Amino acid sequence: MSVNPTSRWEARDYAANAAFVPALGAPVLALLDPQPGEHILDLGCGDGVLTEKIADAGAEVIGVDASEAMVTAARARGLDARVADGQALDFGPEFDAAFSNAALHWMLDGDAVAAGVFRALKPGGRFVGEMGGDGNVARLREALYAELAARGYALPADDPQWYPTPDAFAAVYAKAGFVAIEADLIPRPTPLPAGAAGWIRTFRGGFMTTVGVPEAEQAEVAIATQERLKPQLLQPDGTWIADYVRLRFSMRKPS
Repeated sequence: MSVNPTSRWEARDYAANAAFVPALGAPVLALLDPQPGEHILDLGCGDGVLTEKIADAGAEVIGVDASEAMVTAARARGLDARVADGQALDFGPEFDAAFSNAALHWMLDGDAVAAGVFRALKPGGRFVGEMGGDGNVARLREALYAELAARGYALPADDPQWYPTPDAFAAVYAKAGFVAIEADLIPRPTPLPAGAAGWIRTFRGGFMTTVGVPEAEQAEVAIATQERLKPQLLQPDGTWIADYVRLRFSMRKPS
């Protein structure tokens, strides 16, 4: 699999520090509106929290994720979860709908993802989801980059996540053949239960590894980055609020 090397997850850490991700997925799950008997693909299912809710609605759901650890956690919920690269889906036209929450921005070959989802859907099938959009966690990313640069680490020219504008996103999926594409940016200031340092360890641990930060130094980098962010993200009541921007979308495969 040609998986994004910065996408590194540990199921227990994710559940402790990132449970807000599936918790805030309720609106996009409502947009999917899974129906009893439907066959649904959950692309980037993670530990299966939302996949389970789709199954609870009576749908037959298959979850796929590139992280073996997260798939193991999803299977522990009794779900049909499989290790797979979202950029190399090999399903035929068998799904009534596809769903994705907080995953597509880790898949850098957007054309391949779009083509794979298109192939997987039956004619008339719908694709609904949410991902990071243009400007997502800009302050968190800028502060981490500044801290790493100050420590002498060589940084990539581009961020290793895809946070598109609605127009850029729609163009990729229109090219794949989708119609009735709707994509909107939704600014969503988001509380960080483990603070900025916890977010950095959970969501950017893989990135720090790829730029050469030793595992033993990563917690120190996270704490130092949090100090940089205090004037911007720390609230008077002591909570941390991240500058999340989501791109919510829906589309369908022509009948």
